[in-house]
Amino acid sequence: MASRMLSLVNLRTVVFSGSGSRQVTVATRFRSTSVTDHTELARERSKTVTSFYNQSAIDIASSKPSVRLTPTTMLYSGKSPDGSHILKSAHYLHKELPVRIAHRIKSFRGLPFIIGCNPTILQVHELYIRAFQKLSDFPPIKDREVEEKYCKLLRQLLDDHKDVVTQLAEGFRECRKHVQEESVLSQFLDKTLTSRLGIRMLATHHLALHEDKPDFVGIICTRLSPKKIIEKWVDFARRLCEHKYGNAPRVRINGHVAARFPFIPMPLDYILPELLKNAMRATMESHLDTPYNVPDILVTIANNDVDIIIRISDRGGGVPHSILEKVMDYHFTTAESSSQDPRMTSMFGNMVDMVNSGQSGPMHGFGFGLPTSRAYAEYLGGSLTIQSLQGIGTDVYLRFRHIEGKGESFRI
Repeated sequence: MASRMLSLVNLRTVVFSGSGSRQVTVATRFRSTSVTDHTELARERSKTVTSFYNQSAIDIASSKPSVRLTPTTMLYSGKSPDGSHILKSAHYLHKELPVRIAHRIKSFRGLPFIIGCNPTILQVHELYIRAFQKLSDFPPIKDREVEEKYCKLLRQLLDDHKDVVTQLAEGFRECRKHVQEESVLSQFLDKTLTSRLGIRMLATHHLALHEDKPDFVGIICTRLSPKKIIEKWVDFARRLCEHKYGNAPRVRINGHVAARFPFIPMPLDYILPELLKNAMRATMESHLDTPYNVPDILVTIANNDVDIIIRISDRGGGVPHSILEKVMDYHFTTAESSSQDPRMTSMFGNMVDMVNSGQSGPMHGFGFGLPTSRAYAEYLGGSLTIQSLQGIGTDVYLRFRHIEGKGESFRI
């Protein structure tokens, strides 16, 4: 037993240690071996992905604090007659993105060993290391020609990282049984996923500053209508539902339907499809005997000086009391149990993948949808809460803090 433990320590040294500029080998498959089994260890090491990176640079960057911007700052510095706002934005990202990515690399290295050695988790870790290298090595941005090359790099990295949520979901599901402390996983995933959202918002905002889109400054819509964005995802979800079940619940929207205010649509585009999907699925699966006579889903908009609240109410039977506290846990899902009924068809297997064009990956079946939505809402100064009337239905309350309102705004 002692020899096996020693070999694990040695393997960890191979995977994660290093100082200065050096070559680090990352094992793509974990397997414990004895100290004397040199042949097997050599085979494991031969099946590696090799990356070159400067360890000391990552340590230095990870020790720096992140400089988070308020959306108000992004909104009012987002346009200038001479176009200088483009270069200012690029200079900020050039300094900030390596720091944020270095923080994530440090977080990966703090994972329990059995998780850090999971092949899928290692792939994501390696993605962040490559991103850090490319961003750190990029030369100072002195003119628009260099800035155009920087934009090309940003697009490449956004595409490279489009499947990270799916990879994390798969990797943590594979090794979850080996971890006793669920809080370790939750804290890591909350921080990693919200940091990823912030990075993508900043990068996408910079790219969008090049576009001249009415009512938009970068990714910020100056006159966002919550009713219209809800209607967009309702139409999409109902088409999928009708395709699979032959019918779909009607959705009625009430409350402050005429409200308009500055806001960022991107987090709503992540969260609303997930919440509407859950409401429709619950409604259809609790009325299998009367699929063409199902109750409506009611969406209520409440707008005030401080925040915006969206309530989604369904009559899908509610969440059982026995699992209500678990629905916000990563990897908790009812998809497998519901699919055991032959009348129930999984209608949203690739929904979020289609909705977000690869930005967040599929959530259905992984148990990532609600906890990720909650983490995103809290990151943006809001909350996501669930009230269940078991036997009747469920009310979900999504709250976001206004960009321009009373109190301090959230920071990205």
